[in-house]
Amino acid sequence: MKAILALSDGTVFEGQQFGATGETVGEVVFNTSMTGYQEVLTDPSYKGQIVTMTYPLIGNYGCNETDIESIGPQVEGFVVREYSAYHSNWRSKWSLDTYLTENGIIGIQNIDTRALTRRLRVQGVMNGCLATEDTDGNIDVASLVAKAQSWHGLVGWDLVQRVTCPNTYAWNQHPSSSIDGYKDSTPSENGKYRVVAMDFGIKYNILRQLTEHGCEVQVVPAKTTAEEILAAEPDGVFLSNGPGDPEPLDYAINTVQELLGRKPIFGICLGHQLMGLALGGKTYKLKFGHRGANQPVKHLATDQVEITSQNHGFCVDIDSMPNTVDITHINLNDNTLEGIHHREYPAFSVQYHPEASPGPHDARYLFSQFTKMMGE
Repeated sequence: MKAILALSDGTVFEGQQFGATGETVGEVVFNTSMTGYQEVLTDPSYKGQIVTMTYPLIGNYGCNETDIESIGPQVEGFVVREYSAYHSNWRSKWSLDTYLTENGIIGIQNIDTRALTRRLRVQGVMNGCLATEDTDGNIDVASLVAKAQSWHGLVGWDLVQRVTCPNTYAWNQHPSSSIDGYKDSTPSENGKYRVVAMDFGIKYNILRQLTEHGCEVQVVPAKTTAEEILAAEPDGVFLSNGPGDPEPLDYAINTVQELLGRKPIFGICLGHQLMGLALGGKTYKLKFGHRGANQPVKHLATDQVEITSQNHGFCVDIDSMPNTVDITHINLNDNTLEGIHHREYPAFSVQYHPEASPGPHDARYLFSQFTKMMGE
């Protein structure tokens, strides 16, 4: 079946459908990871976005029940150069086509993803409308362009409420010695530190890493107040990743402000941006963002370069940080802010994803840094 991706600048890409059929709109972005497409699909940080994979062959190892980062796929649409209908992996349970179809995600293949990526790099990410042909074999291209142009975009939109958990729950899963799964554990087995994790769109592997580092984790909805968090008597508070623009999240910014100095705090991605705003900083939208598993970040304290997994379209303005904050990490591609540490309070955050999934493990020491902070 024919499919069309129409961008808000009028550019149209024609390809073939795989996955679900229908129509969707979102912000069109690109990810440079060579593997890990199932983790990308299920990362809540991609809510509101149509994701393009720059690696040319996607789907060759299928999908399984283990490599998911949330309750299911979160992307609005999926764009690839070539979809591999044949998949081979001993853990595979479904083809990528089946996985997308069962979860209602539209995919398009056989388009020039290199041309699309170059356009997004030059012009910046833009809105798009992805659609498959109707029962009569027709697609109204002009209508799709108009829908992309009229879509409101991500700025000023609170997407967290579409991905946060509805109720508080205890996390009880941590990495197993087996490569093909995870094992459950009771909270009492998890260790010495009690952590409240604020769910702005949290990835499962963050929770696994916290338990692996000796934490008993309670996950709470994004609008949980500081008073409610403190009532749980945690040893520390974790601020999760999540989708979209951080500035509309007044409730979360206020909560972080009330928690600063009262409990150790560790933030990742959107959690880092909320930390920056709570400290009086500013955020802005990047031209095309950082999305992939090969982003170089310099740790200023050691002069070491970490290869990191990243997924964000907004950034904390490095020049807006108050003098009570130390800059700890810098992106080596564009010198944007990647990490901060407060000089007076036990609080730090990073823009990238130390839990990876997908990606390298260079930055997992940050979870140990958090537990050390709680111990002190």
